[in-house]
Amino acid sequence: MIPLSCIIVDDEPLAVRLLESYVEKTPDLELIASFTDSIKAINAVKAQKPDLLFLDIQMPNIDGMELAHSLPEETRVVFTTAFKKYAFESYEVNALDFLLKPIRYNKFLSAVEKVRQWFGHNQINRITQNNQNNQNTQNPHGNQELVFLRVDGEFRQVALSKIIYVNGMKDYVLFYLDNEPKPLITHLTMKAIEDMLPKDRFLRIHRSYIIAVDKIQKVDRNDCIYIGNEIIHIPDGYLQTFRQFLETRIIKQKNAGL
Repeated sequence: MIPLSCIIVDDEPLAVRLLESYVEKTPDLELIASFTDSIKAINAVKAQKPDLLFLDIQMPNIDGMELAHSLPEETRVVFTTAFKKYAFESYEVNALDFLLKPIRYNKFLSAVEKVRQWFGHNQINRITQNNQNNQNTQNPHGNQELVFLRVDGEFRQVALSKIIYVNGMKDYVLFYLDNEPKPLITHLTMKAIEDMLPKDRFLRIHRSYIIAVDKIQKVDRNDCIYIGNEIIHIPDGYLQTFRQFLETRIIKQKNAGL
């Protein structure tokens, strides 16, 4: 579980105390400070740079929307307000969630989980990018050979050569690997995985599948791919892209004398 630091800003003392009680009983969530004065709060946020800011919208002096525009880049916002009309505007300042008062603990936990997912996703991207940059420095003509995945709260280093295919299921992605009896399950989107994997070796052939092209066993006359222990039918929307990719690979193989 990713630890998060947070600051609470709300001009209502009762609302502050409620959120403090929620923070106290939430694992890996550390409260840095609470404020009922938005001017004092903005100085503390800039100095402390918390991961998360629980921020009321309607406040004297500086309201929550104004404060959100001046936050450190690394601080994420979850708005807390009694007024539903601000929901749309809150997403214009990249808030990760919007909690409507009176706030229930299950809604609070859900918002915290969204923030954890955001930090987890960005951490994976940074690690993967750094890994790729290091490989390019050592071998400027080489390809990325590793990715990092967050699995069960830990980061796993996975060789691209071991990936057979990737299967998206709702909010999770399953990585099927050579010589692994069970898939690795990580909380990412298929779009994030598609951006992460090298496009000359992996291809999205279905809304829910990305395959390692070198792992294809055969493609039958019904446009079904046999890969690993799976048979995947290519929908019409992906068929042309797959055929073009395959033709390009065949031409490259012929030119290379393979």
